[in-house]
Amino acid sequence: MATPSIKEVAHRAGVSVGTVSNVLNRPWIVAPDTRQRVQDSIRALGFVRNEAARHLRAGRSRTVGLVVLDVSNPFFTNLAEGAEALAYEHDTVVMLCNSKTDPVREGHHLDQLEQQRVMGILITPFDSADPRLQALVSRGTPVVLVDRAADSGLCSVSVDDQLGGRLAGNHLIESGHRRIAFIGGPFTMQQVADRRTGITTTVEKADGVELQLFEVDVMGVVEGRAIGERIAALPARARPTAAFLANDLLALGFLQAMSVAGLQVPRDMAIVGYDDIDFARAAAVPLSSVRQPAELLGRSAMELLQEEVEAADRHRHRQVIFQPDLIVRESSDYVRR
Repeated sequence: MATPSIKEVAHRAGVSVGTVSNVLNRPWIVAPDTRQRVQDSIRALGFVRNEAARHLRAGRSRTVGLVVLDVSNPFFTNLAEGAEALAYEHDTVVMLCNSKTDPVREGHHLDQLEQQRVMGILITPFDSADPRLQALVSRGTPVVLVDRAADSGLCSVSVDDQLGGRLAGNHLIESGHRRIAFIGGPFTMQQVADRRTGITTTVEKADGVELQLFEVDVMGVVEGRAIGERIAALPARARPTAAFLANDLLALGFLQAMSVAGLQVPRDMAIVGYDDIDFARAAAVPLSSVRQPAELLGRSAMELLQEEVEAADRHRHRQVIFQPDLIVRESSDYVRR
């Protein structure tokens, strides 16, 4: 059975094709009675408008690309929920892409999204200075960085990760720890670098405190468990008594390794993660974590993108920075004597 056409809708409603088009695209300019007749005709015939053709004529779709580093990380799931909630309010669809912390894969997604003529792109990039991002903007695709700070050339929403690192460092030092590990990676990734800088500056200001650095290629539970096994095997006199991990998935794997090794958390090893995902508070030992407002980041990024699309040449880029909070739970709530 053929798909009903716009001409059939117009004929059944007793109006012109142009009136049907107005009901679909500018319903506020059509008289209520006429609009109702057209809508009744649409429902009766089962008419579905061809969005692809509409987008082709307009030169731009109502789809927004969201490129994240790791869809298995609940932080990015929550971020996507925030972006999608606002997109829904604006009759926009979000297409989720997973770069897996791989610049090549990220570039592939960017190419595909540009070819699809998306309305804009929200991205947590591996490298916020990647020239491909500015190139997209110069060719007409708005880009907003998410969980990354940008210069004046792009809009961005981010969290002060250096402050987050300082909050974790101060907490552990005030709890009496003198050997602290920072675990994350790659160290070239901006969030990881900022969190490392935050705790490093805090440790450097404290007397008699040593910071041990451990780099991982991927920040997942498996990697956290592996680095935890390595640290647990160190002699007690050399082993750190506290660890600050650059995300909660790493921290949860690290916590598992401590349990298997027979080390008590927080007495033998205090642990602080980052992101405060739901699993943090549900862990066997509830996990202390630096909280980021993930859903708010996603929603705010979508707001910036909508502003840029609607304002066009009148738009002025904005950089929105949120403050993190340290949530202390059982995994680090212990003062060493």
